[in-house]
Amino acid sequence: MAKHLLAVLVVLGACLLFVHQRVSHAQTGVVTPSTSRPSERPALDDQAAKTLATELRTVYSKAVDQWPEPQVDPTAHFTELGPTPEVKFPEDNPWSQDKADLGRQLFFDARLSGSGQMACASCHDPDLGWADGRTVAFGHERQALKRNAPSILNTAFFPHLFWDGRAKTLEEQAQMPLLALDEMHADEDVILERLRAIEGYRQQFKAVFGTEEITFDHIAKAIATFERTVISRSNKFDAFMNGNPNALSDSAVRGLHLFRTDARCINCHNGPLFMDGQFHEMGLSHRGRPFEDLGLYEITKKPEDSGKFKTPGLRNVTRTEPYMHNGLFEIDPLLMLYNAGMPNPRRRADQVDDELFPTKDVLLKPLGLNDQDIEDLKSFLRSLEEPRNRVRPPKLPK
Repeated sequence: MAKHLLAVLVVLGACLLFVHQRVSHAQTGVVTPSTSRPSERPALDDQAAKTLATELRTVYSKAVDQWPEPQVDPTAHFTELGPTPEVKFPEDNPWSQDKADLGRQLFFDARLSGSGQMACASCHDPDLGWADGRTVAFGHERQALKRNAPSILNTAFFPHLFWDGRAKTLEEQAQMPLLALDEMHADEDVILERLRAIEGYRQQFKAVFGTEEITFDHIAKAIATFERTVISRSNKFDAFMNGNPNALSDSAVRGLHLFRTDARCINCHNGPLFMDGQFHEMGLSHRGRPFEDLGLYEITKKPEDSGKFKTPGLRNVTRTEPYMHNGLFEIDPLLMLYNAGMPNPRRRADQVDDELFPTKDVLLKPLGLNDQDIEDLKSFLRSLEEPRNRVRPPKLPK
């Protein structure tokens, strides 16, 4: 706990250091260099804010190709916002209801862990937005792990899995936590022995895969099939896009426009899933300090990937606090940091020639947003929240 408090203080200190660095955007979209100290965007009185919302509601009620031009940098990987697409199941692991049901049972079954006390659902709880609500997840014997547990919502569409992208398919991803010594701490042979001893599972695997001979590959395919069914349900933003102009509040409509323009969120959080499928360095890797985490570099070993982490999707984001790979932020301090342009870590004397010292992403710039802007952004993010759907754990075979 003390170590996590130290990390919070380090980041909040950086926030206070840089919160004064703000930038205003001209109508042309030109951005003032982050080394300057531009003034905060002027606040609107109540009537002006309402008038702006009315105008924006009219504009954004049109077809997407008639929306205002987004403020997108040339280096961004941009796709316009839109509805969640249909899930495509891989040819070597086609969908069936029986397979999804089997995968759902395995997802909730603690017998897949070494201790017999942890299930996939222990860190990916449907009541917590398919995350766990913790700073970092607990692993084997209740040890704190390195990173925040991301939600599995919409992972069916993700080109990379885990914060560092080390898995490219859900089948691959499903196996890794099971065998990781500090996570579920299981042994492949032990898992197979346990499941093969359960008649109910033998019958289900035979019905799904044509054989009672349970394999680790079949386990992963079943879990992956279930995870591909965990996709977003309609929210207020979707209703707005589907033709209901009153689905968004005035604040959320202004927030939508900010999200696509002056707040610059759209540079990384775009497309149907509000994510670009890329990796970015956010100034939070703590190189050479407590809780150092170099992210993508640990997989690729390329110095240019040092400190980069995968962009998370924002659908249902207000149900999955805390945020970032280290789980240190609630929504208010995180938006404050984004408004400041995120921390700019400085090299110590002994880091002058450190080729792994991360370089913050050029897409991150001070914004100069005022308090009302921040509230409008939060209102828009809340419009991406889904109605609660209570998921009961399945009955497991004895």
